[in-house]
Amino acid sequence: MQIGVFAKTFPGSEPAGVLAAVREAGFAVTQFNLACAGLPSMPDVVPEDAIRAIDAAAKASSIGLIALSGTYNMAHPDKRVRDDGLRRLAVVIETAAKLSTPLVTLCTGTRNAEDQWAHHPGNADPSAWADMAREMEKALLIAERHGVDLGIEPEQANIVTSAEDAMRLIAHMGSKRLRIVLDPANLFEQANAGSARAIVADAVERTAGHVALAHAKDRFADGRFATAGQGVVDFADFIARLKATGFDGPLVTHGLSAEEAPGVARFLKELV
Repeated sequence: MQIGVFAKTFPGSEPAGVLAAVREAGFAVTQFNLACAGLPSMPDVVPEDAIRAIDAAAKASSIGLIALSGTYNMAHPDKRVRDDGLRRLAVVIETAAKLSTPLVTLCTGTRNAEDQWAHHPGNADPSAWADMAREMEKALLIAERHGVDLGIEPEQANIVTSAEDAMRLIAHMGSKRLRIVLDPANLFEQANAGSARAIVADAVERTAGHVALAHAKDRFADGRFATAGQGVVDFADFIARLKATGFDGPLVTHGLSAEEAPGVARFLKELV
């Protein structure tokens, strides 16, 4: 199991500097964002020289690019916005293929038109799921063409809120290219340590064999997000359960400051 971090944890828009900081903090892999190459996260185009710069920086730093962010609101109430997001996602998927990055991470969306990570009461309406599923079908066709997997993350504010939802969507899509990004802190909002452990354990069991990437973010009991190791998530139990399912993929932390990163790298390495 490789320990990684979101590249955006570190400031900068030059891949060489960002990935050198990832390495210096003690990580082996990263979930990359095109903002770290001076581009929008979801750009209209990625110039070839930018791809060369990212690739050269990864080789020079020996940092593995294990995922690329491709998040847009797949359930946005305006179809024109969804269409634009899908067009940009195609650019990100093609870029991932050129960089030999195996996974593009998605956002299953929300009816909240202002913030793709904010809850909306309309998320429970069947039409929201239907719109998201249509987007996913189109996205998977692009992913199949480029040989890249897509990763969905159960997230309380989005359409896919649970491990059960994620498995339902995978069954609906019927594509081996659709994988799961499992973040224990996104599986609940408020919970004590015992309840959090039970929720996470159930999610690991339900998603066994379908997880491409695990995240290491934490929550306090009152619902606020926390740096890994400071909240109610039992990371030792989470990691042990992932290993028991045969998962040997990357464990990537985020939601922390650059200053906290070396300490979190040491914490996770000890558990792994």
